[in-house]
Amino acid sequence: MSDKSAGEPIWNAFLTERDKQVFDASGYGAKGGFGSRPALLIIDVNYGFVGDRPEPILESVKRWMNSCGEEGWAAVGVIRQLLDAARPKGIPVIYTSGLRRADAWDQGAWAYKNSRVNRDYLGKSPATLRSNIIVPEIAPGPRDLVIGKQKPSAFHGTPLLDYLVHLRCDSLLVTGTTTSGCVRASVVDAFSYNYRVAVVQDGCADRSQASHAINLCDMNAKYADVVSSPETISYINGLPDGLFDLPAGDPAAGKLFAHD
Repeated sequence: MSDKSAGEPIWNAFLTERDKQVFDASGYGAKGGFGSRPALLIIDVNYGFVGDRPEPILESVKRWMNSCGEEGWAAVGVIRQLLDAARPKGIPVIYTSGLRRADAWDQGAWAYKNSRVNRDYLGKSPATLRSNIIVPEIAPGPRDLVIGKQKPSAFHGTPLLDYLVHLRCDSLLVTGTTTSGCVRASVVDAFSYNYRVAVVQDGCADRSQASHAINLCDMNAKYADVVSSPETISYINGLPDGLFDLPAGDPAAGKLFAHD
């Protein structure tokens, strides 16, 4: 995927000349291509990771410690466009969001590396109680699948793989937050299960611009194709209708993570 202004990959600004030469010589980064039976995966696009409104990240993280700020909301707009393409085609849409006990007993290792976790994240303030609510601009629909998770990968301890097998998916279109964390962990696991993976660059966001770019670089080199939303939407529009036997529709789908 190329940066529109520079005409080159977004990560090139962070690579040394040696790095670029190594990638050119090593054979990594070949185009894997889209699959024929994809699912759209939307990872953790909730208040905790994008905040409750578009604002500069240093403002947003005052209230939402994991927020990606304005970049997160730019990704929300892209995901909305992908949903508008995928749902009419009957492409499976699968969401994840965090799931915790009210007393945060199950936070586990999340408390090890962030000084704010026990102070003001897991149930310690009214705002952060809403962290796992999926933003209403891309709320799950009645035919969408919604998965609660406790670790970075969307596969870890969840029924995601079972759903993909049941749907006979051969590929994933991955969006969400954060690029270097839950997105990357999910992409590596999907790769490990031999799925074709496309990461929608402008449908992902991270707190760190460098982490966003470098993790896109690494995923594109080894585990996935990094693609643009226009390219992805064009691909979706070209798929046959009626590929999947989706749920008939559950009005309560996603209720656990619904906007209050």
